[in-house]
Amino acid sequence: MNAQEIKLAHNTDTRVAEAGPTNPASIAGLGACIQDATFAALDDDAGPPEPTAYAPLLARLEAIRARFPLIYREAMLTPFINTLRRLGEEGFNRVLAGDPQNQGAAGLMLDLAQALLQHGEEFATPATDAFEQVVSDLYDGFLGAEDRQEVNPPDRGVIPPLVKWGNPAFGPYTWPVDATSAFGCTAAVVNLPPANSRKGLVAWSALGHETAGHDILHADTGLQEELSAALQRSLRPLGDGLDRYWSSRIDETAADVLGVLNLGPAAGIGLVAYFRALNAAFTGHARLRSEGPEDDPHPADVLRGYLAAETVALLQFTGQRAWARIIADETDKDVATIGLAGEVVSKDTARLSAKVVAQTLVGYRAKALENHALGQIQNWRDADERTVAQVRAALRTGGQLSGSATTPIYAAHVVAAAVTEALAGGKDLQALFERMLALLDTMRRQDPVCGALYIPQPGNLRRELVYRRQTSTPAAAPVPSVQLASGKIASHRKSKRLPSRVAVG
Repeated sequence: MNAQEIKLAHNTDTRVAEAGPTNPASIAGLGACIQDATFAALDDDAGPPEPTAYAPLLARLEAIRARFPLIYREAMLTPFINTLRRLGEEGFNRVLAGDPQNQGAAGLMLDLAQALLQHGEEFATPATDAFEQVVSDLYDGFLGAEDRQEVNPPDRGVIPPLVKWGNPAFGPYTWPVDATSAFGCTAAVVNLPPANSRKGLVAWSALGHETAGHDILHADTGLQEELSAALQRSLRPLGDGLDRYWSSRIDETAADVLGVLNLGPAAGIGLVAYFRALNAAFTGHARLRSEGPEDDPHPADVLRGYLAAETVALLQFTGQRAWARIIADETDKDVATIGLAGEVVSKDTARLSAKVVAQTLVGYRAKALENHALGQIQNWRDADERTVAQVRAALRTGGQLSGSATTPIYAAHVVAAAVTEALAGGKDLQALFERMLALLDTMRRQDPVCGALYIPQPGNLRRELVYRRQTSTPAAAPVPSVQLASGKIASHRKSKRLPSRVAVG
């Protein structure tokens, strides 16, 4: 993108109101959602104690072997047990002693153990199953054959991540597959604080960042480097060191963009609400931060708010401009003096840089993706919004969802519906949260990944029909019914240094 293109992009008006969106943009309940997430962030429940004794850990892992689906037994449990046996008790204890704060190898080892034990010993069911279903769906949404046409499978990490609860001080984070491979595992691990199994709904909107973001970025060799170089070229005309600032934070930056592509506007406005809640819990100020220190791998909060707004503006659903305006306006409310790695940047320049970043990352055709763009592989469309509207109605009342093979519901729709419904009203958040978990738990129990077959991407299980029979005349135009679906089974939703855990905030 050259300087002229940047100027044109800046002058394009993305604030024009859209007519007749399926889900009118509303954040009347934003304050209640922030309060709910703040209470969750202040909850210091750490979950099950860490398994720091070698022999008991091995015994517990062996005892749960038969409870795992074949896919995770071969990808995670067996290689982890084998690695522990190679380490031996002395090596296991050396790993723990060498990382007393559990920030590196010991933290990874214990998180892998917890992810396996929590599944095998049925900790926090059904919340764990609900969490796993969201992560699996988001992963499958990017890697499934239908969304990834003409794009090769990733070089590593084709199996959906395993989830766990713990480490509330770190918030949501992931160990990507290039980290877990140190223990022979071939899937990532995603963490949420245990409190979020009970409350703090908007924290679930961060799962797009972790799973459809970090874990996808680390699965394709060279993708991050390509995107980083593209950002440098696009941003260089802006000056103020913005090309270096954004490109050196490509992992977090691209993860934010991918989260929006996979969860729609809920990921963008959810980010604003969640970060305000975290800052309220830890600093006493429920506002986005304007400072981006040199040593922080994340862009400053306000830049991430602007990036979310500009990415939403590029989505392919009718109400995207209204949502983009709301997210940008909320970000504007929190802006103070913007300092990025020691450089003061004006608000207009910061927003323009976020727009350039969004356009580059959504539209850049990467060699690592066979010259396809992230926005081609995944996006959010009116069909997604229609489905979200139907799920929102069911979540409000606790009603049932009727079945249809042509309009399935995915876990991403359920989370997006719960978040946007909560933000619109701010009422009965606990009931809304529990209904969300119940829907997701139902999906998980239907998911073929949980069965006896080895199915990394359940979305690839579908008939390729030459003709689909129409069940009603076009004039009838019935309201489509919906079906709980696990993965992409029935329809197309377009919608060696050890790496450290990657956090959302």
